[in-house]
Amino acid sequence: MSTATELSPAPDHAAATYFGAVRDVVVLELKQRLRSRGWYIMLAIWFALTGIVTALTWAGWESSRQARLGYNMPVDASLAINEGPGSLIFEVVLAFVLLFALLVAPALSANAVNGDRAGGTLAILQVTLLTPGQILWGKFFAAWIAALAFLVASAPFLIIGVSLGGMTPGHVVVALVMLAVELAVVCGLGVGISALAGRPLFSIVVTYLAVAGLVIGTLIAFALGTGVAQGTVLANQQRYPAFEQESAQPPEQTLMPPEYTCVGPLEEMPAVRTERVAWLLAMNPFVVVADAIPYPDRTNTTYGYPGGTIESISQGARHAIAGPEGTYPCANGEPKPYYLAQTTPLWPLGLVLQVALTGLILWLGWCSLRTPATKLARGTRIA
Repeated sequence: MSTATELSPAPDHAAATYFGAVRDVVVLELKQRLRSRGWYIMLAIWFALTGIVTALTWAGWESSRQARLGYNMPVDASLAINEGPGSLIFEVVLAFVLLFALLVAPALSANAVNGDRAGGTLAILQVTLLTPGQILWGKFFAAWIAALAFLVASAPFLIIGVSLGGMTPGHVVVALVMLAVELAVVCGLGVGISALAGRPLFSIVVTYLAVAGLVIGTLIAFALGTGVAQGTVLANQQRYPAFEQESAQPPEQTLMPPEYTCVGPLEEMPAVRTERVAWLLAMNPFVVVADAIPYPDRTNTTYGYPGGTIESISQGARHAIAGPEGTYPCANGEPKPYYLAQTTPLWPLGLVLQVALTGLILWLGWCSLRTPATKLARGTRIA
């Protein structure tokens, strides 16, 4: 008994051995990817497309500014925070990078396991001392690192947006971190599905369908959920004193929201209880990234101006989680703000749900890699 205890490896040594094997799989995978010319071509095309999007966004902003100056259009003072093109470039590039990252990541991960099975090299790894977990984690980290290279290639254009004003370096840091996390989620889904599926083409299609489910399916599910989340809210009537005055407002004040007060008795009003189905919207990758970025406080800005596209997505998520109690006019006899401050974030819930889904898929993939296999699909190559 004492001899067995002496020969048992220390916990630190066992952990080092385990992660050392994972590192070996990662290095092997990356060497195979770096020898591929197609990976470099995709990276160059990615960099060029991001640069073109940045240039076109800058040109569009400049053209709009020149047209505004030519027509002598009044500019609201509250828009001064976004007078430069930096904020617009940042949000457009961020949306573009996230969209195409969700398209590239499945291609880098969805055939990581069954591609080796089809090539006859997976069995070679399985007969070594590598465990199924080490193989799976090695494939995952290799795919994630390859995907992060595309994110690094697009980082300079996000920095350009910060340098042109309107944003801070913290916005770039948070955006890059959240984009990296979303890439990890998609790569985890791809590797897990590739371990479950027998054919590389099938796993790639299923991974793209899973990503489409997160991006588009969550929106459809949320829209359908609002149909059954009907309810009521206590509210009274709105009164707009500014509209009751006979004098017209100056032109530069026409964009300001009219101040209103709530009068009359509280009554039951029909309303959609969006807070009951907001968790469906939280799983959307665009909502997770947009809601995590710390935007400037715009609670006193003009009506209908929440910022750019990404910030508008964040505001939509905040309105959904606030429900009618925080968004319905004169709910509980109180005026409601048009712009909601970031006091109740939705992205942590969405990230937890995404990680839970990815963890489930990876666990199922780990189960399918265990040897000896009790049952294989017809036509599956063993060695």
